[in-house]
Amino acid sequence: MTVAFFSGKARRVGVALGAVSAGLLVLAACDKPTPLATVTVGDNSVNTEATCYNDGKAISESDIQPCLNKKADKTIDVAMDDKIRFGVDPEIADHGWTLFINGQQAEQEPYKKTYRTIPGSAFFTSQTGETTKDTQVSIVETDGKKLTGIWHFEFKKTS
Repeated sequence: MTVAFFSGKARRVGVALGAVSAGLLVLAACDKPTPLATVTVGDNSVNTEATCYNDGKAISESDIQPCLNKKADKTIDVAMDDKIRFGVDPEIADHGWTLFINGQQAEQEPYKKTYRTIPGSAFFTSQTGETTKDTQVSIVETDGKKLTGIWHFEFKKTS
């Protein structure tokens, strides 16, 4: 004959408390997602979390160039006559953001709105005037003179 140490109700309560505890542990281990940046061309849209982000604080100087040199995970096809729409989360816009093309700053002043449109032709001409087939475009969040986030996209030129 076996003796039950706990009643059925006590076992169910114990199992429920264990499940809740496990769920909270899993949630505590998750990182807070970074703000999103989105690029839309026609009906196609891609978004991504930041490649480098430090919870809104400045990225260290030694990490900036290696981060700008990382390859984009998201690719979108762009024709020269397309309009490219950029969108960022409001917290990115609050600080200001600028575009980098192939790791080089393309604008001097940060943009402070969540949405803007730029023609596709602006992204496929190199500094020497040659046309390129693909371009890495980075959205860079700034806070004054400090960089606080970097999002990468690769634009593939279509005919």
